Amino acid sequence: MIYQLTWKTLPGLRGLACSEFVAVPTTAPDNERGVAREFSTEAERDAFLRRLEETFAAQRFSNNAAAFEAVKATALEWSASKEAKGHHR
Repeated sequence: MIYQLTWKTLPGLRGLACSEFVAVPTTAPDNERGVAREFSTEAERDAFLRRLEETFAAQRFSNNAAAFEAVKATALEWSASKEAKGHHR
């Protein structure tokens, strides 16, 4: 199933923080204004969301664009890495 990833970018004392990552099922993925990703199982989806939370928990950004691009790049990199590993079996 394909999911659209969303998250909140909130101000903090040291800059903007990304948190509350969510994956919502979609039939119209939008990689232009967000991140869409396919997951085989709910467990895989949940593990991916936990990994995002852990990765971005301590990171701070100077503006919304930088935060968005960092999350998007990380999610797409992890997705590409998973696909590449799957092709080498």
